[in-house]
Amino acid sequence: MRPLLSLGPVLLVRGLAADRRRPDLAALAAERRPERFVWRVLPHAARSFAASIVVLPREQARAAAVAYLYCRMLDTYEDLSADPAARVAGLRGFAARFGCDPMPAPAPIGAGLARDDRDRVHLLLIERCALVDAVYATLGPEVRARIGRLVASMAAGMVWASEAFARQGGVLSGEEQLGRYCRSVIGHPAVFAIELIGDGDCPADARADALEASEMIQLANITRDIEADLARGIAYHPALEPHLGAAPAGPEAEAAVRAVREDYMRMALGRAGAYRRLFDRLDLGRTATIRTAAVLMLLFTDLHYRGCAARTGRRPWPGPGGRLAVLAGALPALLSPSWAEGTVIRVERDFLDAAVGLRSLPPVAAGS
Repeated sequence: MRPLLSLGPVLLVRGLAADRRRPDLAALAAERRPERFVWRVLPHAARSFAASIVVLPREQARAAAVAYLYCRMLDTYEDLSADPAARVAGLRGFAARFGCDPMPAPAPIGAGLARDDRDRVHLLLIERCALVDAVYATLGPEVRARIGRLVASMAAGMVWASEAFARQGGVLSGEEQLGRYCRSVIGHPAVFAIELIGDGDCPADARADALEASEMIQLANITRDIEADLARGIAYHPALEPHLGAAPAGPEAEAAVRAVREDYMRMALGRAGAYRRLFDRLDLGRTATIRTAAVLMLLFTDLHYRGCAARTGRRPWPGPGGRLAVLAGALPALLSPSWAEGTVIRVERDFLDAAVGLRSLPPVAAGS
């Protein structure tokens, strides 16, 4: 039986209370019980995704949490490796672990590469990977196989992106490459989640919608991190190439960032229909916990893009005003399938309405 402190409602509250900027690193490092470690580190590693994970049925939540933490470890190799060669080696080496029995320890990343305490949590996660492996070992063989395929697919996409950044001077060259990256880092996890809750292979039409919806979700992360990514020398839009290597300062750089953020929003919000189709196609409203997870994911994405609109000088559309309000606003989904469906339709309408008037930047060739 799962310990009382690991029950979903408690984890939701704990996740909301977690201080991601000032995590208790000593307490996390001291936790040696595998499943407790997974649940304690999850809100620091998963941000908004944690809420959608912990409301799932018990075994699905355990599998999703383990899979997410492995994906977060891949993100850490992508974000904190010392150079492109180390990044590619780290990504490939981590994926290769899943073909070994027992799985070897992942390659360490130097502590000096951490920029803040959030990075230190991610490095601690890699250091304590054996605890996550211990929970992974308790999952069923088919679930473990799916997690292995997920990690391999995501690592391959990140290797492609790392090589593209290196080849193109630190930028991706356009919407096609950006979409490919989004599908690699969120699309494959989305397909995994569909197979997990559906207990079978993802149908082709649902897979197509999941990959398209993943662009909407991953672009939330990219729009949030434009300035930080520029400072570390990468950009997902070629218009930002002149500003690589430093946080944007001055009118020209700030205008470029604002224009790119609007372009990302245009691309993301226009994909809202894929999420609604996925909700309908898979009948995600049939089960209280699954429809609540789906609504939480969408409302957190909505919260981000309303904030993004404000950052670009546009008037945000109405919606919950913070993380706690999002959680409270999603609770009716536990009781009402029709309410959940109406929320998905409303957010789709808000996104498509907001996308009207957002301008697409003209194509810019990388290296121009």
